Amino acid sequence: MKATRWTFSALLLSCSFAATAFAAGGGDSAAPKPTNTTKTCKGARVWDDQKQRCVAPKQSSLDPDELYDAVRELAYAGRYSDAQMVLAAMPDQTDSRVLTYWGFTYRKQGYPDQAMSYYTQAIAQDPQNHLARSYMGQGFVSEGKYGLALEQWKIIRANGGSDTWAEISLREALLSGQTQSY
Repeated sequence: MKATRWTFSALLLSCSFAATAFAAGGGDSAAPKPTNTTKTCKGARVWDDQKQRCVAPKQSSLDPDELYDAVRELAYAGRYSDAQMVLAAMPDQTDSRVLTYWGFTYRKQGYPDQAMSYYTQAIAQDPQNHLARSYMGQGFVSEGKYGLALEQWKIIRANGGSDTWAEISLREALLSGQTQSY
């Protein structure tokens, strides 16, 4: 039996939820603050505080967490190909966060098959990766696959992700049919 969006809406609305929305990046409640990486650097460059200039990610003194923050900032700014260049500089390409953002940037550039492959890898690395599940679910919503998106939403909630940005944004996508732009 094929369920309609109304059925999903009724199911989703029957669950209690917080009104607070969280920004992309897990439980972080704020959008990434623009730094010199997005304010000053052009192309696939990141701001290096030690060198006091924009540099190629592989030539930067940034550690993996700082590189990840740069990826997140660039993706939030809609600079997906630049974010991918920073992702390519990450030392551990099997890290769940790295795989999640590879998927996100591919999805936002219109490559849903590559995105789903990366989300699947991220979830295999970390089944508790609510962000990867949310982004995967939003990709399913974009493709009209509401049942698959609902499945990801249920998994997020069942694994402690209720009221996180990941859960709320996927729920809103299921209700509205619109996905997040970041």
